[in-house]
Amino acid sequence: MTRTRVLAVLATTLLALFSAPLHAQTGQGPLRIEITEGVIEPLPIAIAPFVVEGNAAPQLARDITAVVASDLEGSGLFRPISETAFISQVTNFNTPVQYADWKAINAQGLVTGAVTVQGDRITVKFRLFDTFSEAPLGEGLQFTGTANAWRRLGHKVADQVYSRITGEGGYFDSRVVFVSETGPKNARQKRLAVMDYDGENQGFLTDSQTLVLAPRISADGSEVLYTSYATGFPQVTRLDTRTLESRPLEGQPEGMTFSPRYAPDGKSVLFSMAVGGNTDIYSLPLNGGERQRLTTAPSIETAPSYSPDGSQIVFESDRSGSPQLYVMPAGGGEPRRISFGQGRYGTPVWSPRGDLIAFTKQNRGRFHIGVMRVDGSEERLLTASFLDEGPTWAPNGRVVMFTRETAGAGGEPSLYSVDITGRNLRRVKTPGAASDPAWSPLLD
Repeated sequence: MTRTRVLAVLATTLLALFSAPLHAQTGQGPLRIEITEGVIEPLPIAIAPFVVEGNAAPQLARDITAVVASDLEGSGLFRPISETAFISQVTNFNTPVQYADWKAINAQGLVTGAVTVQGDRITVKFRLFDTFSEAPLGEGLQFTGTANAWRRLGHKVADQVYSRITGEGGYFDSRVVFVSETGPKNARQKRLAVMDYDGENQGFLTDSQTLVLAPRISADGSEVLYTSYATGFPQVTRLDTRTLESRPLEGQPEGMTFSPRYAPDGKSVLFSMAVGGNTDIYSLPLNGGERQRLTTAPSIETAPSYSPDGSQIVFESDRSGSPQLYVMPAGGGEPRRISFGQGRYGTPVWSPRGDLIAFTKQNRGRFHIGVMRVDGSEERLLTASFLDEGPTWAPNGRVVMFTRETAGAGGEPSLYSVDITGRNLRRVKTPGAASDPAWSPLLD
């Protein structure tokens, strides 16, 4: 069996899929914004240009400030106020806040920050204030990282602002593995790529010599599972994100295996295997244990996904005559159907919060990304287009990213994201065609 070879130069361009941890001194903030399914008016927030301390370059401070503002605005929950409207100018991180000046421009929140550089180390500190109660929201906080991690430092600040105001976890300091596509529609070349959640810092994980599909990231970010056609038929493959070395998943039989998914604890994987025209779901320990067959119906069972606690599995099956969603115990057992709307359901993914399942739905010639409760209730369609498919969850369970493909001979796939209320549909920036996103957990 041949092994997919990755060009060594790719490792140098990637820098690191999950770079060294950033160090933080934490604080807490009590403010909450109630997020409902109705129309949400973005919160006006002032993000003062971060000041320069020591030898830091002014442009670096401006760039980090811009990342914070872009993250918050991109969430759809915040409206950064233009700097041209500012009455006060923050020139020193320790200068007392002139609350009246910020109230006058209707800034309900204020972010101030400072940037310091020592050698190749950058330190970013910030404070968040409630301008109307004239009080800080939690203690000040600072992060330190290497010079090439300056964007991550901005994402870290934005995550803290987002969390303190919404009461939910952030999602900005995260990565997305996806399939980068080039060439004509009938002869696409596909390779695994990785980027920040907002499309920046793209790097490649594989070359384009082998067809690759459906990447999945381990909880600690050390590995990616994906489906490779290196042998001429689909087979689950493991890739080390630090060395970029790949190898077939140990313990899988020869034949067609696909749709892999890590267990939450990272100790085993799920995948589908086709044998004699029948496709079932299997579990395989990564420590060399025996694989377990979890489904036995004479139908197609695929696209499995664990619940966050690892106790249940949601999957797609056509045992009822058309593709629908089912839930069963993680060790196998009698599945129960949870999808009962009109149309065909597939690619279910359990939310990191455990409260929802995202899915792809096809009905009346249109494709949708939707969510439902884990018992199948409260189904809600978030999108509709010629072809939307393959949802993946942000680390906080608030946003879903997916593939959208345009129609026609020249149509190509792109990545989009949408809030679980169906608001804030956005295209994710990629250099070219892209599909099959897989969102990582928050980085350390």
